Amino acid sequence: MEERNKTLGEFIIENQKAFQYSSGELSRIINSIRLAAKVVNHKVNQAGLVDIIGAAGEQNIQGEDQQKLDVYANEVFIQTLINREIVCGIASEENDDFITVQGSDNCHNNKYVILMDPLDGSSNIDVNVSVGTIFSVFRRITPIGTPVTIEDFLQPGINQVAAGYVIYGTSTMLVYTTGYGVNGFTLNPAIGTFYLSHPNMKFPKDGSIYSVNEGNYIHFPQGVKNYIKYCQREEEDRPYTSRYIGSLVADFHRNMIKGGIYLYPTSSKAPKGKLRLLYECNPMAFLAEQAGGKATDGFGRIMEIQPTELHQRVPFFCGSYNMVEKAEEFMATAE
Repeated sequence: MEERNKTLGEFIIENQKAFQYSSGELSRIINSIRLAAKVVNHKVNQAGLVDIIGAAGEQNIQGEDQQKLDVYANEVFIQTLINREIVCGIASEENDDFITVQGSDNCHNNKYVILMDPLDGSSNIDVNVSVGTIFSVFRRITPIGTPVTIEDFLQPGINQVAAGYVIYGTSTMLVYTTGYGVNGFTLNPAIGTFYLSHPNMKFPKDGSIYSVNEGNYIHFPQGVKNYIKYCQREEEDRPYTSRYIGSLVADFHRNMIKGGIYLYPTSSKAPKGKLRLLYECNPMAFLAEQAGGKATDGFGRIMEIQPTELHQRVPFFCGSYNMVEKAEEFMATAE
C-alpha cells in the first residue's frame, strides 16, 4: 500500500510496537480522539448554520467567556474517553479540576491520563477562522488500582507518551506524535476516514515567518521587542513576514509546514504569559521537538518545567530551531 493511502487506523496498527508501552491502550486513546474529532468537526462545520456560535453565558476558570462550541467539544471529548474506558483521569482547560475515571468494574486499572484544550482559538469561531483541539497523554505515576491524584497531571512535558492536535480548517487534520516523529492525517469527510497525508512532518531549520500579537508590543519584555525589530530589519534574508491568526493550532501548523516562530511572551498585562503549560505548551513543545523544532519559555526548555498547578501559564517561544535560538539570544542579552 502506498504510504499516503494509509488510513489512521492502519497506521496505528502498523506502529503499535513502536509505542513505549504496547498494551493497546495508547492506540485506543488515539482512536477515541479520532472519533471525538469527527463529531466536533461536524459541529464546527455547522457553526454558521445553527445556533451554536457565540458565548455560552458562563466563564471558565481563566475568567474567559466560554463559547458554546467550547462546552460542546469539551463534553464530546470527555464522554468519548470515559465511555471507552481507556484513561484513568482527564484534565481539561475548561474544567476547574481534573476528572477521575473509574471503569465499569469500579476499578482504577487504566494507565494513562489525558490533558486537553478541547477547542483552542474558539474566539475565532464566529469569523470562520481555523480552530483546533490539543491533547497531551501521560502514563500515570500513582499505583494502578487507585484513583488518580493531582500528581499524575503535574508531570514535566518530557514524560509525555503522546501529544497532538486536530485542526478544523479548510480541511480537517489530526497531527500527533508518540515520540517517533510527527505524522499528519487528513479527514476525507465523504467517508469519515483520516488518511496519512503528511508523513514525517518537519520544521524547516530556518523560517521567514514570525507570529506574535504585535498589538501588545509596548507591554513586551525588552528582549522580545529587540527580536521583533530584528525580524523587521531589512538585511540578509529579512524582513520576515508577520503572520498571526490568534489560534495557536493554526499558527503552529502553518509554521511547521512553512518555517516560522510563534511567540507568546510575558507582558505587563500577562506577567506569567497567557498560554497554559499543560494543555497547550507541553503538547506543542513535544510535537515541535519531534519535528526538529524547538520550544522554550525564552530561557529554558518548555518540557523540563515542573508544573505546580493545573492551569499554570508560561511564556512560549516555539518553532523553527534556528529562529527560536535567535530569539533566546535576544532574551539573554536584553538589558
